[in-house]
Amino acid sequence: MPNSSGFNIIAVDGGAATGKSSTSRAIAERLNLMHVDTGAHYRTLTYALLDAGADSETPEAIPALLASLALDTTIKGRSALLSINGHVPADADIRSPQVNANVSKFAAIESVREFLFNYQRSQAQVARDHAEFTGLIMEGRDIGSVIFPNADFRFFLFADEATRAARRAKDGQTDSIAERDKLDSQRKAAPLVCPEGAIRVDTGPLPLEGVVEHICGIITA
Repeated sequence: MPNSSGFNIIAVDGGAATGKSSTSRAIAERLNLMHVDTGAHYRTLTYALLDAGADSETPEAIPALLASLALDTTIKGRSALLSINGHVPADADIRSPQVNANVSKFAAIESVREFLFNYQRSQAQVARDHAEFTGLIMEGRDIGSVIFPNADFRFFLFADEATRAARRAKDGQTDSIAERDKLDSQRKAAPLVCPEGAIRVDTGPLPLEGVVEHICGIITA
């Protein structure tokens, strides 16, 4: 049930192409929530690290590069975007083939996840500081398990591999769903899991509107 304070934190987890982003954005629109895409955080950070000459095969060099990066938040509509050293990269840049090929590798590095941990948790206060929002919806792969394990609502989205591959292709993405799942679920730092007690939602048989209606019904019940 909704938080008695009137401010809800909603965690949405799931693998690639399970519908996390489209679902979370639609719920944010319907319930007037601040939306945070942590996948975009890792893409933005990967873009910055690649630009600085980082290599995921030499993780020992990453902390020094991270120390030169200042994180901030830029609000655009209902979305909270990660700004690095005062710059928010274009969406096309953080979804380039080079970033696609490296984001899971960098996301598996413990120093990278630690670097983003406090920043991601701080987004709850960012949402509270903006009175126009009634809460926060954050999507990713470790939100309900690591970032907000005590969120008011925790959902885990899933779908069969064929459905997800078709969605990925429609979006113009060429990375392998199976390979992405393997990297995300087998990494030592905050692996992709369905958090204990999270509500599982199969997004395969339902249209987006049906998934949004189902989840909003649970949140507002």
